[in-house]
Amino acid sequence: MSASDYRINQRIRVPEVRLIDSDGENKGVVTIDEALAIAESAEMDLVEIAPKAEPPVVRVLDFGKFLYEQSKKDREARKAQTKVEVKEIRLRPKTSEHHRSFKVKNARRWLTEGKKVLARIRFRGREITYPEIALKDLKQIAEELADVGAIEQAPRMEGRTMFMVLAPIKK
Repeated sequence: MSASDYRINQRIRVPEVRLIDSDGENKGVVTIDEALAIAESAEMDLVEIAPKAEPPVVRVLDFGKFLYEQSKKDREARKAQTKVEVKEIRLRPKTSEHHRSFKVKNARRWLTEGKKVLARIRFRGREITYPEIALKDLKQIAEELADVGAIEQAPRMEGRTMFMVLAPIKK
């Protein structure tokens, strides 16, 4: 949340609030004037923490420090998120068995590393008249990789390309 998302000091426009002081101690329900006086005497800000509560919850704290702590938490949360990488193997309907085995070997390695694999078969010219060849190839790839990956998106056509997505199996 940014600084504009919080109401502070005179921007809080309710007659009564539930006050939490700088030590984290609940002072109960007080008028907004009393809460502002307490914040001013502590040389800190009065920040509305829970505006939807009845009455709204305000806290006496150093607003700059509070925003810094919040941004630090947000950065840590973003670091903790893992982005799933998608690797791709490209084939043609006439790709030889030998070449396909290398592609499958790479796909197996990527799946064990926790990456998703997009298997794509591209048709050229009149190859498009035999989509069943590509479907058979994709199903065979899925069977070979069944021990490390599961089909996340079944084989489907998009233009002159047939593809499927394999996701690693959670252990």
